[in-house]
Amino acid sequence: MKDFHQLRTELQEGTYPLWVKGTIGLMILRVRSLASRIEREADPNRQNSLIAQQNKLISYINGLGIAVSTSDKQLLQKIKGIQ
Repeated sequence: MKDFHQLRTELQEGTYPLWVKGTIGLMILRVRSLASRIEREADPNRQNSLIAQQNKLISYINGLGIAVSTSDKQLLQKIKGIQ
């Protein structure tokens, strides 16, 4: 998985729209927050639930990367609607 610095560098180099940059930034913060909560959680069931939320956010980040880099308008509209 890419760390924040790598992703930030790619976003600055690319010609991504501002809403993509903002959305990805917020999602990264949520993924990191969930990682901290997972580490602190003692209940394995709750940990699994948090991991599922984290994986969902990571999949959205990957989807945005694919949609923007391929200029797939249909996929981009679908991902925009998820937010």
